[in-house]
Amino acid sequence: MNLYEKMKSGVYVIAEMSANHAGKIENAFKIIEEAAKAGADCVKIQTYTADTLTIDCDDEPYRIKGGLWDGYNYYQLYQEAYTPWEWQQQLKDKCEEVGVDFLSTPFDRTAVDFLEGIGIEFYKIASFELVDIPLIEYTAGKGKPMIMSCGMASEEEIAEALAACRRQGNEQVVLLKCCSQYPAQYEDMNVSVIPDMKERFGVPVGLSDHSMGSLADVVAVSLGAQVIEKHVCLSHEIENPDAAFSMEMKDFAQMVQDVRNACLIKGRPTYELTEHEKDSLKYRRSLVAVKPIAEGEVFTEENVRSIRPAIGIKPKYYKALLGKPAKKAYRFGEPIGQLEVEQI
Repeated sequence: MNLYEKMKSGVYVIAEMSANHAGKIENAFKIIEEAAKAGADCVKIQTYTADTLTIDCDDEPYRIKGGLWDGYNYYQLYQEAYTPWEWQQQLKDKCEEVGVDFLSTPFDRTAVDFLEGIGIEFYKIASFELVDIPLIEYTAGKGKPMIMSCGMASEEEIAEALAACRRQGNEQVVLLKCCSQYPAQYEDMNVSVIPDMKERFGVPVGLSDHSMGSLADVVAVSLGAQVIEKHVCLSHEIENPDAAFSMEMKDFAQMVQDVRNACLIKGRPTYELTEHEKDSLKYRRSLVAVKPIAEGEVFTEENVRSIRPAIGIKPKYYKALLGKPAKKAYRFGEPIGQLEVEQI
């Protein structure tokens, strides 16, 4: 099963490391190990430098005001949060060692070229880059599966990003519903759009979740999400730009279990009985003689009742049976047989 098929089957869980390594490769290795133990399918990083994302400028538009990163300018934030490129082959090797997939988000062509050089198998496009059509075309042109987050995106912008992939002959696309707020508030998440996105765009859809806890992920899976992406950290005590809205590993492990169980609970549209249900059929109600009944004696409310277990004919025949003569004699507790249905 290739990666795209893997993402379309069940729920594919991505542990987003982001800046939670806090500048230490040992933390990065530990995050990968712990994410694998927690049941993640994939660990994701980001491939950029401050210089590939922005410029070192302290003018008013480049300063961040409010929120988690108040007081930074963009360059300072990305300089602190980035994952050194010289680590990334080692991180990929560690993922292979512990049995999880390795994924990264490139933010420019040089990052795509670098990731191609270390043999990455699929790509993620961040919400803020969904409008960077040249970047999407270049990345999609590598012919590998594409996961694209849709935070802040209009229907038209999503369609344009998809069209950019398809112009490159790349149909292996997954869209992620996303609320680009850190942390995201429940009332802003609108995960009910997931089924509409699947129908409207004709591709698998998941959730990139920045909210606290795992409730949004369980709801998303119940609505058809096939991929869940969640920021993870070793501890909120390890300071870095993303710790405040990331999930510690113990909680992440519970989230993974919860979303997989939600997928099982969701199941499929069917009226077929499960094997357990088939076994329980014997405990239903049926029509049974509750007094001895002679052949030819009329069935009455006193001599026949609907009771458990299901040894006689179905209770739906009860009213029609009353007043009809018994075609055979019945002893106390004997099920009313199918031959009585013939006279109804």
